[in-house]
This record gives sequence, structure tokens and C-alpha cells, in this order.
Amino acid sequence: MRVFVTGATGFIGAAVVKELISAGHTVLGLTRSEAGAKALTAAGADVHHGDLEDLDSLRSGAAAADGVIHLAFIHDFSKFVENCEIDRRAIEALGAALKGSDRPLVVTSGVGLLAPGRIATEDDKPARDFPRASEATALALAADGLNASVVRLPQVHDTVKQGLVTYAIAIAREKGAFAYIGDGHNRWPAAHVLDVARLYRLALEKAEAGAIYHGVAEEGVSHKDIVDTLGRRLQIPVKSIAPDEAQAHFGWLAMFVAYDMPASSEKTRKKLGWQPTERGLIADLEQLYIPDR
Repeated sequence: MRVFVTGATGFIGAAVVKELISAGHTVLGLTRSEAGAKALTAAGADVHHGDLEDLDSLRSGAAAADGVIHLAFIHDFSKFVENCEIDRRAIEALGAALKGSDRPLVVTSGVGLLAPGRIATEDDKPARDFPRASEATALALAADGLNASVVRLPQVHDTVKQGLVTYAIAIAREKGAFAYIGDGHNRWPAAHVLDVARLYRLALEKAEAGAIYHGVAEEGVSHKDIVDTLGRRLQIPVKSIAPDEAQAHFGWLAMFVAYDMPASSEKTRKKLGWQPTERGLIADLEQLYIPDR
């Protein structure tokens, strides 16, 4: 299968590209930079120039492929609502290029904030007022006859990057301390990037319209365990703060840090035969790559 991958040079996208090529697929990777083009060529993929706001490039890339994996997102959380709208338009453009065929479109969403305080499942629905509309857009396309499905992601990690944890590290370095709220027992689900890459491949190959998949290897890792490990590795103090101090310490990250948001992938594993085998989040944090500063 020839697969058009957006976000192909990103943290998750690069792993997905390698996974697809290793499984015998060919990849057409979207990039807006020459450095990205060189990385794609080195990985064995073909290069497609463009970006999320170039809808013509998205449509032409999808039209040239047998299937699409949409991973790209603009991670500027100061413009989150605006970037969610860009994402929505991008998904609709990809869908327009695939309309009238059975070619699959796999779209990315998240497991966070689905069901705070209990274990979220594939059957839970995102809040209607949450700005990121990738899932709703994909499911609307599926209802209109497109072969679209959704992969929901937790904290995706290796020893270099760890989803929201990476932002928490930057904040701790700026503030001089890692913080958790209250007892820190709220939980974040997680999965290794290589396990997630395999999940995307399986979702593409099985191509079930309207399906929701959870890329969750660990249902919930406590926030306190995360920051205790990071504090020890980076030699930065760890402290508890009150809920009303969270906004001042964490900024935009406060809403995520405050929630207990475990998630299950039981239905995904049964449906796709997906079994995570890589290291857990704490194990990766114990081996955290610490660059010279």
C-alpha cells in the first residue's frame, strides 16, 4: 500500500514511517522543510512538499495514495483553538480527496479529558465543547461513507520525548522545581512510540470505518511517580502545590496536570491483535536523555 503520512518527520510520524516501510508499504511523507525532505529520503520514503494550511497539497498527497495517516498538528498551545480549526480543515481536505473510494483515512485524537476520574474506554465520547475536532470530523466523514477511523493517543514516549511530560520538564527547569497537585495520585496513560507506530499500521491495514482505537499501553501512571523520577534524574526539587497554585506554576498545562485521566485499550487490543511490548513511561524516564546545556 502507498501511504500518505502527514506529520511524517515528527516524533510519532517518523516512527510510523519506519514501521510502514518495514512492513512492506511505501510512504509519501508530507514536509515543509528541506531538512524534513532529507530525513524522509534517508528513511526510504518519498517526499511531498506542503503543510497543514496548504489544502491543495493535502488533497494531492491523499489523491496519490492508497491510504492516509494524519498525524500532523501545530503544537502551539497559545493558539490552540486556531490550530484545531486548521486541523479540522486539513482532515476535510484529505477526506475530499478520498471520497468515493474505500481508501482508509486514520486520524489522530487523544485519550485525555474523555472521562476524568475513571478509566476511559473506546466507547467514551469527547466533550462537545473541547476545541480539537479531529475525531468528530473523522467520524462525520465516516458517516458520509468514507473509510475513516481514529487513533486516540496518551503520553507517547521514549527516552527523548514524552508527550505532555516534555512540557512539564521545560516548566520545571524554568521554575526551579517539579510540582504535583495535592497528593499527586492523578494518573496519565502512556505508551512507547514504537508500540504506537505498530498500532497505526494495524489500524490502516484493518481499515474499519468509524472505529475508535486507544494507543494505551499503561492505563495510568501517577503524576507523583512521574515527577519524583524526573526530579531525581534531573536533580531538580519536587514539591506539592495546592490546586489554586496550579495555573501560576503550569500555565496552559494546568488543566491537564489537575486531572486523573486513566484509559483502557482492552477493546483495541482484541480488535486489532495489538500487544504493546516496549518499555513503560517510568522506565524511559529512568533512562531520560539529558543533553548538555
